[in-house]
This record gives sequence, C-alpha cells and structure tokens, in this order.
Amino acid sequence: MNKSDLIDSVAASADLSKASAGRAVDAVLDGIGGALGTGDSVSLVGFGTFSVRHRAAREGRNPQTGEAMHIAATKVPGFKAGKALKDKVKAG
Repeated sequence: MNKSDLIDSVAASADLSKASAGRAVDAVLDGIGGALGTGDSVSLVGFGTFSVRHRAAREGRNPQTGEAMHIAATKVPGFKAGKALKDKVKAG
C-alpha cells in the first residue's frame, strides 16, 4: 500500500472526499514528523510508538575501495509495533 492507496482507504472508511482524506493523512504524517523532529515520541495505543533513536558513531568501509571511514553518530526514526498491530499481522 502506498500513500494514495492509504488516502483511498481513509476516504472510504470515514466517508470523506479524497481531497479531505488526503489533507487528513498529510496532517497526521506532518504531526508525527514534527514531534519526532523535536525529539518527542508519538504513541498510538494499539498501533505502536514512533520514537527518535540514537545511532552511535562507528567505523565503516567504502565498498568500492575497501578504505576504512568514520561514520558519524546520528538520530534516526524508530517504530515499535503495539500488541494489537502484532496480533493483526499474525492473524493475517
């Protein structure tokens, strides 16, 4: 499922126009991204938790030359699925 499929699904489920559903999906994604950008986490009970994870600095290798290189520490988005979502996936 891609973003347009998600918008179609939201429009059908909530009895909204595709334009309204698109704005709603965009608002949710912007809200999650904004919260993660400030270092907060977003918990959606039953679905999961979006959080900011810290990846430590490490040594890596350039795949073309094999030369060792330093990879800087960074922050990355993370997601931990909730129990209800895990149960839906298991059930198929």
